[in-house]
Parts: sequence; structure tokens; C-alpha cells
Amino acid sequence: MEISDYRDAVAANRRDHGFEAVEAGTEEFERMWMTRETDDTLGDVAVLATLVEADETEGDGIDAETLADTAAAFRDVLADWIDPQPGRADGGEAPTPVGYVTFATPEPDASLLDAMNGFTVAKRRTNVFPLVYDTEAERLHRHEVPRLKGRGIYRRQADDAERLFEV
Repeated sequence: MEISDYRDAVAANRRDHGFEAVEAGTEEFERMWMTRETDDTLGDVAVLATLVEADETEGDGIDAETLADTAAAFRDVLADWIDPQPGRADGGEAPTPVGYVTFATPEPDASLLDAMNGFTVAKRRTNVFPLVYDTEAERLHRHEVPRLKGRGIYRRQADDAERLFEV
């Protein structure tokens, strides 16, 4: 699948599943989508997602270092968009911030998938999941749901990845 076709399919998915386009994108992330929902396990969640294409990164594509740096930069964007305080001035609870940065690239190598799985998801009261979409095999690589502690956020990731980034 061509990356442009994948980008169009993700755009259709985000509309079908209630993700709104974020009008004021950042310099690094031109296309971002957001939704706020109530999750049975996590409570209120605010989800911010983006798609990074191999030709949008510096150099010859996406490597492990680029994945880690880009996901860390997306964490900063997520933290800026979501109220980081435990209680807001309006008396409401702050939502759980969840971010997805999906890298679309042909034939990702093992080091890229290892970097995706080794990325620290929970940090600074945010949860950022880097995902990798193989445009050649038309397969989404996501984080596995752990068998023990912390299953709720990983189950949420699996569901969001399926509805937004699988085509």
C-alpha cells in the first residue's frame, strides 16, 4: 500500500470513530486528531494521535533513534494539549492523556520494532504509544497487552490502534 493511501484510510477511520482534526497543528506534527471519551476502566481519557510518514523524517527514513526522539516530542505536545493538573479550576477531573504516534514505513527492520516496544509508554503523567505500520505487508505493529499489572491502558491502546490505524 502506498503511504498516501494509508494516510487517506487513517483519515477516513478517524472521522468514522469520532476523532476530530486538531486545527492548530505543530511544526513537527502537521496532522493530529483528538477525541475525549469515557473508558470503563480508565475513566475520562483524552486521546491525541498523529501519523508520521517515512519521507517526513530527516535522513533516509525512520530508524530507532528517530522513533524514540519523535515519540518523546509527541509526548511534549500531548502534555501541552491536556491539562496536567490533578483537578481543574472548574472542579472537573483531569482526563488520562493517551497519545499515539504511528510511523508508516515500508518493511521496518527489527531494530525499529524493538525501539517501539522498548519505548517508555508512561512518563510525566502521560501515556504515549509509538506504533509502526508496515506499508509493504499492510500490517500494524502495536504494543502487546501485558498479562499482569497495567492492562487497562494497554487494552485501550489495542482498541484505539485497531479502530484508527488498522486498515
